[in-house]
Amino acid sequence: LCFPPPPTVTSPCKILKCNSEFWAATSGSHHLGTEEAPEFCTALRAYAHCTRRTARTCRGDLAYHSAVHGIDDLMVQHNCSKDGPTSQPRLRTLPPGDSQERSDSPEICHYEKSFHKHSAAPNYTHCGLFGDPHLRTFTDTFQTCKVQGAWPLIDNNYLNVQVTNTPVLPGSTATATSKLTIIFKSFQECVDQKVYQAEMDELPAAFADGSKNGGDKHGANSLKITEKVSGQHIEIQAKYIGTTIVVRQVGRYLTFAVRMPEEVVNAVEDRDSQGLYLCLRGCPLNQQIDFQTIRSAQATEGRARRKGPSLPAPPEAFTYETAMAKCREKLPVEDLYFQSCVFDLLTTGDVNFMLAAYYAFEDVKMLHSNKDKLHLYERTRDLAPGNTAPSGSPPTLWVALLCLSQCWLCLL
Repeated sequence: LCFPPPPTVTSPCKILKCNSEFWAATSGSHHLGTEEAPEFCTALRAYAHCTRRTARTCRGDLAYHSAVHGIDDLMVQHNCSKDGPTSQPRLRTLPPGDSQERSDSPEICHYEKSFHKHSAAPNYTHCGLFGDPHLRTFTDTFQTCKVQGAWPLIDNNYLNVQVTNTPVLPGSTATATSKLTIIFKSFQECVDQKVYQAEMDELPAAFADGSKNGGDKHGANSLKITEKVSGQHIEIQAKYIGTTIVVRQVGRYLTFAVRMPEEVVNAVEDRDSQGLYLCLRGCPLNQQIDFQTIRSAQATEGRARRKGPSLPAPPEAFTYETAMAKCREKLPVEDLYFQSCVFDLLTTGDVNFMLAAYYAFEDVKMLHSNKDKLHLYERTRDLAPGNTAPSGSPPTLWVALLCLSQCWLCLL
């Protein structure tokens, strides 16, 4: 009772504020004459000053590092001096006919019309991350991971995706995604570089600069954000790379799902570093959780405790049976999504994790190109706890082998 409650997890990094201020000050500047160059440089220096103020709290943030590199490039392009006035940028309203209302994109900005013009139809793949956290890779491998802190999900020639996972309960190894950063890299005449960032209790329906499409290039509308459910569900269509991304907030935490062509997945300059990207190679071995072993312990103990009796009890204690019953309400097929649901209810006691598993599977149904691979099942383990042989009795296979050996001895 003498200890204060744990602080709410919030991000002290203010790069989104810096991005928004700069965009608001310079939107429309590209239409202006050279006489506006000093004003642009002033806004750019203010932008740089803002990023320096938040540098200490933004280490490891992809959006921050992207902004810093972008500022340096713009300084060179516009011959801006790093020394000079840094007055606060004045807000501007978007001019009529802004790129937010551009017409359809040119052919080069439509993946199915350009990327594979001289090859077979593209093979689309899916990756998803949800819950505590559970990962389905582009190769349909399913893993349960620890991965606390910031981890890269995707990093190829066209976009970067990074997630940050934080503990669900104080002192527990149960983690969930509290922050997501997506960087769409500038691509030919299609789109400018765009950053999307979501955090707990903040699921924007726009990019970090306030726009909802790919910027001021001809193919701006080949990258679009659509809000499906306010504050709960957004969808990003990147037609120029044939990619669809779904981000949800379920309870306090985020889920991620993507549909992407194999050609784009494998478009990387340094193939040796691909092992770092979770969607491609999965979690490192030392970050993977033995799903079945822990589930067996949960079924035996009847409540979620990963580190022994010293852990605080979850808000609502589920037994293995009640967790199974709860998950069946939304997930009638006992596949790995169902088992993930049971696992998360036992480790967190939060019923929102049931919904996270349910929506993750709904996203698979929408995004996966092979409808025969929607459900995933354990392939190398015995039946789930409760369906195994009673403790102390030998497995059926060993009983059969023992009988056969006895019969062989009798014949001899």
